[in-house]
Amino acid sequence: MSARTLYLVATSVWFLAFGMQSVTFAWLVTIVLREPAELVGWAQTALLLPGMLLILLAGALADRIGPDRQALWAQLFATLTPWILIVALEFGLLTYPIMILYAVLMGCAQAFVTPARDGLLNHVAGSHVQRTVLLTSFFQFGCQIIGYIISAFADEIGAQTVMIVQSLFLLAGVLAFRQISKMGVVAKIPRPSRSVLQGVLEGAKTIAGSPVMRIVVVQNVAMACFFMGSFIVGFPLVVREVFDGSSGDLGLLNAFNSAGLVLTIVIMLRVGYVRRAGRALILFQALGSIVLVLVGMVNSFPTFVLLVFCWGLCGGVAMPMSRTLMQELAPQAQRSRVMSFYAFSFMGAGPLGTLFCGYLSELFGPQVAIQIAGVLMFSVTAVIALTSQLWRTDATSAAN
Repeated sequence: MSARTLYLVATSVWFLAFGMQSVTFAWLVTIVLREPAELVGWAQTALLLPGMLLILLAGALADRIGPDRQALWAQLFATLTPWILIVALEFGLLTYPIMILYAVLMGCAQAFVTPARDGLLNHVAGSHVQRTVLLTSFFQFGCQIIGYIISAFADEIGAQTVMIVQSLFLLAGVLAFRQISKMGVVAKIPRPSRSVLQGVLEGAKTIAGSPVMRIVVVQNVAMACFFMGSFIVGFPLVVREVFDGSSGDLGLLNAFNSAGLVLTIVIMLRVGYVRRAGRALILFQALGSIVLVLVGMVNSFPTFVLLVFCWGLCGGVAMPMSRTLMQELAPQAQRSRVMSFYAFSFMGAGPLGTLFCGYLSELFGPQVAIQIAGVLMFSVTAVIALTSQLWRTDATSAAN
C-alpha cells in the first residue's frame, strides 16, 4: 500500500470508531442513565475539554517528534480506553463519573491524534492537497455512517459488544500508522530547535499574520459553539424529549447527517478543484445556519431526519473548504502546529458549545436552543462575509 492509502485507512477506522462512540456515548448518558440536559452537556464537554487544554501542545510535539510516531502512540492509547466502559458495563458498575472518566481519557487521545494526523496529510498528499482532503472527508463521513449503523443496534447486541468492535477498529489504525512510520515519509522534515512553548507561539504568530487563516479560525470557533453544541447535545435531547427515541433513532439521525456530508463530497470530487474555497465556505455555512433553524421547528421525526440530512449536505462543502485553506497555507515546518490551532479552534471551543446548548436546552427546551444557535451562526457568517477577505479568497492567491 502507498502512504496515502495507509493514511486513508487509518483515518477511516478512527472515524468509524468515532461514529460508534458518538452514538453509544450519547445513548448511555442520555437514555440509559437518564441524566438531565445540564449533565448531558457536561458529559459531552468532558470529551472535548482535553482538546482545548492539550491540542496546541500536541501540535508542537508532533512537529518535533514526527506526526507519524505521535499518531501511532496516541491511537494506541485510544484503543485501550473503551475497555473502561466495557468492564463497567459487564459488571453493572456504569455510573455518570465512569462516563466522565472515559470521556476525559478519550478526549486526551483525540487531542494528540488530531494534529498529528492533520500534519501528516501534506506528506502523503503530494501536490493534490485539496483532493486528499476531500478523499479523507469522504472516508471520514462514510465510515462514520457505518459506525452509526453498528451502534444503532446497541439495544439488541449490547453496548459492550459495540465498544469491543470500536477498540478493534482503532487497533487497525495503529497498524496503519506503524506502516507509514516504517516508510519514512516524514524522515526529512527539519526538527525545530526551539522549545515546545516557543513552537506553539510561532504557530500562533503564523496564523495571526495571515488574514485568511485568522478568519478561518474565527469561523471555526463559531461553528464549534453553535453547530457542534446543537449536534452532540441538542439533537440527542430532541430525540429523547420530543420523539421518545432510542439508540436506533440516534444512529439513524447521525447516519443521515453523514450521508448528506458524503453525497456533497462525492459531487465535489467529480467537479474537481474548487477555486473560490472561501466563498464556498461562507455560502454553505450561511445555508447550514438556515437549515439548523428549520431543524428546531419541526415536530415530525422523519422531517427532522430529512432536515438533518440537508444540514449535512451543507457541511460537506464547508468543512473540507476550511481545512483545504489551512492545509495549503500552512508552512511545511509548522503544519502540525498550524493544524493544531485549526483543530483547537473547533475542539477547544466545543466545550463552550456543549455547555451553551445544554443550559439553553434546560431553560427553553432543546428545539429553541437549536434555533437560537442557527440564528447566531448565521449572524457570525454574515459579519465575516461583509468584513473579511474570505469571500474573495482562493487558496492559491492567498498563498501568494
